[in-house]
Amino acid sequence: MTQSVVGSITLGYRPLWNQARELEAVQLFVEAAQGGAIDALHLVAALQELSSMATPQLLLSMHNKRLLSDMLAHAPAGDYWIEVRNEWLSEPDIYERTQKAHARGLKLVWRGALEDWPRAPLQDCFFLRMLGVAPLTAATALQDAAAGRPAGAAIAPGQIYEDVQSRALASLLLDRAGALAVAGWPSEDVLHAHRHQPVGPDGEVIRRAGKAVDDDQSMEQIEAVVREEPVLAYRFLSFTNSAAMAGRGGIESVRHGLMMLGYGALGRWLADQGAHAATDIDLRPVKAQMVLRARLTEHLLNAGAEDSLRREVYLCGLFAELDLLLHEPLGQVLNRLPLSERIYAAAVKRTGPYAPALQAARAMEGDDTPALRAVCRAHGIGVEEANRQLLRALVGARR
Repeated sequence: MTQSVVGSITLGYRPLWNQARELEAVQLFVEAAQGGAIDALHLVAALQELSSMATPQLLLSMHNKRLLSDMLAHAPAGDYWIEVRNEWLSEPDIYERTQKAHARGLKLVWRGALEDWPRAPLQDCFFLRMLGVAPLTAATALQDAAAGRPAGAAIAPGQIYEDVQSRALASLLLDRAGALAVAGWPSEDVLHAHRHQPVGPDGEVIRRAGKAVDDDQSMEQIEAVVREEPVLAYRFLSFTNSAAMAGRGGIESVRHGLMMLGYGALGRWLADQGAHAATDIDLRPVKAQMVLRARLTEHLLNAGAEDSLRREVYLCGLFAELDLLLHEPLGQVLNRLPLSERIYAAAVKRTGPYAPALQAARAMEGDDTPALRAVCRAHGIGVEEANRQLLRALVGARR
């Protein structure tokens, strides 16, 4: 990868969730150092170097007009998408370069309010729109839905929507209005609906884990499935350290627990979990974000070649917000397991060797790139390295 390019940008990200509540794409927020220009060819080459067939669709969102103008002028056609903000189209160079970029085959996404959708011929330059949902528009659409009426002209099908603050609106957009995806997720509102009892593990993940056992897949493959679900992983570790396991203690990782339990007992335990599974698919993006954070935390902390250490760092990221799902103080939740003190220190006290990676992983969840740079400076993490590890963590994030 071209070091000068990756070291001169800062990346944040936002997941885009589809109707199945799975990852449709990832919006990458790209900011050039001091608002300067970059070599678009080298940036695209850098992104492609760390991407693979398992990388989600990437939507590149530039933080400044100069950077967007450079990308429109020089970036080669590829599988990635490039966002063009409506307000920047008033700049003559961006207006002209948008048309030329489209002619070169770039996949452009228009971002703005529905009523500002440009007229032809500029409309033809964009194959997709990212639309903000104004409060009045949201209220009207929800009222129409409650009355059994169509969503209306304010909701265009097949597009991406942002500023979605409620699960009711997300459901309307994805399930009834035919939206392609929702940018971000109304996690707070979703969790509010489950405030009266702990959230269970996802039934689909339990089913997949059970099938992996029935198919005699390797322990590594079964572990990968269990670790996709924070509540399931937590319950599994609780079980393997409980009296039900004849008092066996000190099992600190999913892999260790799997080796101790064996296929037969694991299959029976998974079957028992099915009776307590969560059926609300709106919880899936909440948990998937926790998995993304765990993957990024693991990548950001250079754990070397020691598998046990990498697994420990992953659990640190995966369990860092378990309190939101289990409705108990995080310290109390973590203290039930014989986890490393390093996990407790990072997740609860925000101290210790894992804290920098966990805090940087959290800071990358959004477009506040100045805050991310501040976190990186405070903990001695190179922004270039953070950029690299984000792209690596995204590989395989979309099942």
